[in-house]
Amino acid sequence: MKRSFGGVYSRLLGGVIAAALVAVGLVTTTTGAVAAQATAPVLSPTPYQGWNTYYGLGGDFTEDTIKSVADSLVSRGLAKAGYDIVWLDGGWQADQSRSDAGDLVPNPAKFPNGLKPLVDYIHGKGLKAGIYTDAGPYIPGKCGLGSGGYYQRDADQFAAWGFDAVKVDYLCGIAANLDPKTVFTEFAQALRNNASHRPMIFNLCNPVTSPDWGNYPESQQSINSWSYAPGIAQSWRTYTDVGFQGDIKFKDVLRNYDANARHPEVVKPGAFSDPDYLAPELGMSDEEFRTQLTLWAVAAAPLVVGSDVRKLSATTIGMLTDPDVLAINQDKAAVQAVRVGAAGTTETWVKRLADGSRAVVLLNRGDSAKTLTTTANAVGLSGSRFTLKNAWTNKVTESAGVISAAVPAHGTALFRVERASGVPGIPHVTAGIPQVTKVGTDAQPEGTAPVAAGGDELTVQVTVRNDGLQPVFQPAVTIAGGTGWTVTPLSKAPALIDGGKQATFTFTLTLPPTAPPGSASLTATTTYQVVWYGGQRQTTVAPVVVAPVPPSGTVPLSHHQWITATSGWMSPTIDESVGGGNPIKLTGTTYSTGIGVASPSLIRYYLGKSCSRLTGTVGIDDVVGNVGPDGGTSTFQVVGDGKVLFDSGTVDRFTPKQFDVDLTGVRVLDLLVGDAGDGGYNDRADWAAPTATC
Repeated sequence: MKRSFGGVYSRLLGGVIAAALVAVGLVTTTTGAVAAQATAPVLSPTPYQGWNTYYGLGGDFTEDTIKSVADSLVSRGLAKAGYDIVWLDGGWQADQSRSDAGDLVPNPAKFPNGLKPLVDYIHGKGLKAGIYTDAGPYIPGKCGLGSGGYYQRDADQFAAWGFDAVKVDYLCGIAANLDPKTVFTEFAQALRNNASHRPMIFNLCNPVTSPDWGNYPESQQSINSWSYAPGIAQSWRTYTDVGFQGDIKFKDVLRNYDANARHPEVVKPGAFSDPDYLAPELGMSDEEFRTQLTLWAVAAAPLVVGSDVRKLSATTIGMLTDPDVLAINQDKAAVQAVRVGAAGTTETWVKRLADGSRAVVLLNRGDSAKTLTTTANAVGLSGSRFTLKNAWTNKVTESAGVISAAVPAHGTALFRVERASGVPGIPHVTAGIPQVTKVGTDAQPEGTAPVAAGGDELTVQVTVRNDGLQPVFQPAVTIAGGTGWTVTPLSKAPALIDGGKQATFTFTLTLPPTAPPGSASLTATTTYQVVWYGGQRQTTVAPVVVAPVPPSGTVPLSHHQWITATSGWMSPTIDESVGGGNPIKLTGTTYSTGIGVASPSLIRYYLGKSCSRLTGTVGIDDVVGNVGPDGGTSTFQVVGDGKVLFDSGTVDRFTPKQFDVDLTGVRVLDLLVGDAGDGGYNDRADWAAPTATC
C-alpha cells in the first residue's frame, strides 16, 4: 500500500446531517432513507474482526509466521473475542506474481507448500483466512500484484484455496487511471460468482485521497466509495492509510475517524465503513489506543488488528478483548455513531443500540485533561433517572440526566446509557483529574500540558461533581506528586455534595530543587460515602513534565534538549531535513544547524525565563524538489507560554522568512508548523539556524 507524506487535515464534519440523525434513530423522518441499492450478501451481520500483516509485519512474513500468529490469536484469547480472520496483505505473492498459465503464484521461499495447506491450518484452528490483491492490472513499480483482466480467474483461485475474505486495493487501479466504481463492482461480481460457490467477505480498499496522494477527481478517491460500496461490499475504506508501517500517530487516527464519520446513513448489517486498522503499540500511548478502539467500536467499524499480536502487552490484549466495548461494536443494530453538538477539541458522539440504549463517547482531542459533559436528552433519551455503565471500568452509576467524565488528554470515556428503574443506584460522581492552574504566580495556559522545574510551586485543583439524585457525604481529596514533593491543602472539605452540585479542592505542590527532569504524575484520591452503598473511591492521574535545565549563552536551539517533538510523518531531525540524509537547505542556502519536520509539528522547549531573544529562518527545504511540484506549503509560529510571538503566514518553497523574537519572561517555548490549509503532502519544513540568546 502506498503512503503519502501525511499532514494536518481539516475536520471533515461540518455538522450532523439529517440523514445521519435518521440513521441512528435520534430523529425520525417521513421521506425515507437513502435510495436502495443492489444488496451485497450479508456475510457478517456485525463488523468482522481479525488481524492483518500490513502495519506490524509489512511484507516480511512466511508460512511459519502466519501459523505462529494464528496460534497466538487462539492462545491469547483474541479468537474467542471474535478476532478470527488471519489476513495476508501484500507480500504473499511471488516476484513474478502470475504464471504463464495466468494463475497467481505465492512466493515459493515464503510459502514452499503453497497457500492451500496454510489456509487448512488456519481453518483447523477454528479461524478464517483472508488474502490481498489489487483491482488494477499489475504494473511493476506501482504495486505488488494486480488482478486486472483476471477477476473471475483470481476469485475462483482464492475460493479454491479456501479463503474467506479478500481485500482489494486500488494502487494499480489508480496507476492505470481506472474508474473505481466500475472495477470494484466487477470484482464483487466475480467473488459472488466464484466457481466453488464459497462466501468471501469483500473489503473494498481504495485509499486514494487528495491532496496527500496528488490531485485526483473525487470519483476516484476513497471519499466517494460510500456512494456505491454498500451495495457490493461488506466493508469499504473511507480514507487513506491510518499511518505508516510501524508508525501510527494519534492525529492520523482522528483524521481517519472524522473522514469515516461522514456517511453513517449507509452503514447497515453486513455493510460497514472501514477507517483502517487498529494499531496498538505502533507509536500511540495506551490512552491513545484506547481512544482508537473506543471510536472504532462506536463507528461499527471492522476491528482488524494491524500490530504483531504475538508481541502485544497484556494491557493491550485486555483492551482488545474487553467484552463491554466489543458488545457495543458488535451490536446487532449495526448503527454508526454520530456527533452531537459542534466539532471541537472536546466532542460527544452517540450510537443507538438495538435495545434502545445509547453508547455515548466523550472525546478529548486536546493536550490537557478535561471534565466533559452531555445530557441524556441530547443523546436521544427521555426520563428523570438514567443508568450509566462505564464500558472500560465496568462501574455502574445513576444520573439525574447529566453524563460526565474526567477525560485525559487524547482520551475518551465510553458509557452505555439507559433509563433507570427500581431502587436508587450509586450517584454518578466525577472526580476530576488534577489540574495545574498556576506555576508559581504564572497562570497555566489553557489546553497545554503542564511543565514544571525543580523548586517550582504548583497550584493544583481537583473538582468533584455529583450528577446523581442523592447527595454524597464526607467528600475528601488527597493528592501526591513525585518523590520529595511537598503538598499543602488550601481548601476545606464540605460535609456533603448534593445532587447537581460540585466542590473544588485546591492544593500547592512544591518540587524539590533537585527534582530530576522527565515525566512525573499528580495522583488524586477522592473518597466519599453513599447511603446504602458505603464508601466509594476514585483515583485520577495527571502527567507533569519536569523540565531539563534551560539553555545558557548564545546557542543553537536545535542542540538543546527539547521537552517534546512531533512531526507529521517520520520524526523531527536535528541539523537535517525531515527524513534525514540531507542538510537543511532553503533556496540554495545551506544551514549547519536547525530542525527538519513535516507538518503538522510541535517542538517544545523549557526556557525558564532565562532567554531574551530567538532568531532564525523558516522555510520549505529544497529537498521537496526531489519529490515533485505539488505541496510544500506551511505556516510557522513561535509561541511563548501560549502567546503567539511570531506568525509567518503561508510559506512556500520559494519564500523563506526570517524571524527575530523577544523571549523575555517566557517559560515554555513552542515552535509550531501547520500545513497552510492544503494538507501535508510534501511539507518538509525547516527551522534553520534557530539561535537563542540566554
